[in-house]
Amino acid sequence: MSNPEIEDVFTEGLSVVQEPEPSLENDLSDPAALGRSIEAILMVVDEPVTELTLASVLGVTVDRVVESLQALLPTYENRGFTLKAINGGWRFYSHPDSSAVVEKFVLDGQQNRLTQAALETLAVIAYRQPVSRARVSAIRGVNVEAVMKTLITRGLVEEYGVENETGAILYKTTSYFLERLGLNALTDLPALAPHLPDIDGLDEILDSLTD
Repeated sequence: MSNPEIEDVFTEGLSVVQEPEPSLENDLSDPAALGRSIEAILMVVDEPVTELTLASVLGVTVDRVVESLQALLPTYENRGFTLKAINGGWRFYSHPDSSAVVEKFVLDGQQNRLTQAALETLAVIAYRQPVSRARVSAIRGVNVEAVMKTLITRGLVEEYGVENETGAILYKTTSYFLERLGLNALTDLPALAPHLPDIDGLDEILDSLTD
């Protein structure tokens, strides 16, 4: 049976021992504390985190987050990892100078690289996206159905609507593609024109091949 008097005393006791939750804003007024908090978050993320998300979680302004990130960058110059802005967000990555060691550890003697055919197909999609499978096949001169399935399975390519004229499924590269290549946006892809012969009228040729 409940006793109101005992419940009141117990409730009062709880109100005495309970303390208010600490304010992140007060704790993070120190730039060093803010930097540590950002590092802690970036250590556990699986994909790049935007400055806006960091600011929202930490309860500080975006300007303070940007300032802290810029201050952190040079501190990793001589470390085995580095901080990069990739695909619109920030994340820790192994240092490029240690790529050979990391690759050896990850592969552990197994060959998991994309085949030459897959790399060529991926390049076509990256520079021509959104693009249909038929158009990719026309450019490469071979059937790319199996290769496309591999790229989709690897998370590098995904469907992106349909082509109005033919109803064919269009494909584009994913955010994971940008992340793997260390790019912030597709506009960071290297220019392709200097590596190609004169291809004026390529679209007309491709249209004739895919009709």
